[in-house]
Amino acid sequence: MQLAQILSLKAISLSNTASSKKKVLEEASLLLAGDSFEATEDTVYEGLLERERLGSTGVGHGVALPHARIKGLSMPRGAFIRLDESADFDAIDGEPVDLVFALIVPEETTEAHLQLLAQLAALFSEPRNRRTLRDADSADEVLDHFRHSDPDDHAP
Repeated sequence: MQLAQILSLKAISLSNTASSKKKVLEEASLLLAGDSFEATEDTVYEGLLERERLGSTGVGHGVALPHARIKGLSMPRGAFIRLDESADFDAIDGEPVDLVFALIVPEETTEAHLQLLAQLAALFSEPRNRRTLRDADSADEVLDHFRHSDPDDHAP
C-alpha cells in the first residue's frame, strides 16, 4: 500500500501550533478520526498514547511516527502534521520534532502495519524529503510529495 493512499488533504495540517507531545497526539487523533464512524477521536488518542507509553515514536531528525492499531477500523489511515515550533517528543536523538506522520491501522493488521512504518522510516530518513516537507506551501504540495516519493530512491 502506498502512503498517498492512506493520506487525504483533510488529514494534513501545516503550521500547526501544538506545543507538546500530548497536544500533537490530540491533533493527530482529530485528523485521523476525521469524518469516520469507525474510530472516534478518543479511541485514536488512547491508542496513540498507549503505544507512546511503550517508547517514543520520535525517530530522529525532527520526525515522529506515532502509530496504533485500532479495533473496528477497516483500512489504514495517515495524518501529516508540520509544527510551527518543534515539540519535545523524547526522540531517540534527543532532538525536538517538527514533522509528524501519524498512522492508525486495523487491529488485526500486522504485516501491512510494519510495511507502512518501514516506508515512512525510509522516506523520512532522506534529508531531501524532510526538507521538501518542511518547505511545502500547501497540503496539495505535501500530498503530491507523498504520491511521488519512492522510499527506495536514495539519491542525495
